[in-house]
Amino acid sequence: MADAEAAKRLSGLLNGIAQSVFYQKSDVTEQLLKAELFPELPLGEFTALHDKMKGLLRSMASADMDHAQLEAFLTAQTRKQGSGGVSAEQAAALSRFWKSQRVRVRESVLAQSRWEPGLRGISWRVDLQAADSQGVAAHSGPVALVELEVGRTGQDSEFVCLEFDEARVNRVLKKMADIQESMDRIIQQT
Repeated sequence: MADAEAAKRLSGLLNGIAQSVFYQKSDVTEQLLKAELFPELPLGEFTALHDKMKGLLRSMASADMDHAQLEAFLTAQTRKQGSGGVSAEQAAALSRFWKSQRVRVRESVLAQSRWEPGLRGISWRVDLQAADSQGVAAHSGPVALVELEVGRTGQDSEFVCLEFDEARVNRVLKKMADIQESMDRIIQQT
């Protein structure tokens, strides 16, 4: 019965860490988890356990481990000597947690990494002005009209309309080329 209780408390700790780290629940604190799940454990031991489990969960989430990767990772963790490794019971609890929460954790991590507001759509066209409002022939060149649909998750879209003459289009294209070159240099360095 003691093993079942220990597994239940460790599962609660993992879920609490996930609530705090991945699901942005600020009311789930380390102190709350200690008081509710491990009141008899000395603070130093609890902090070490909490930090170890938090680090392991972050590693699992950042790698988005599939079943095979998870098993290899947990096997390596159980083979570590000293306080750096995990017990077989802890590995089993981590495995159960990850199998049930992987999709939700991934969705949360992706949602937190998105810029807001996000670009939902873009449409554009090129117009030629044939005459102004008084019927006088216009001498300006073509105009690019760009409509951006932007919005935050769960909210209605907003539309931003931009008008570019040929010189502005060329400047935008130049800036985009500069950005691409910078990204290519960064990728080549890594």
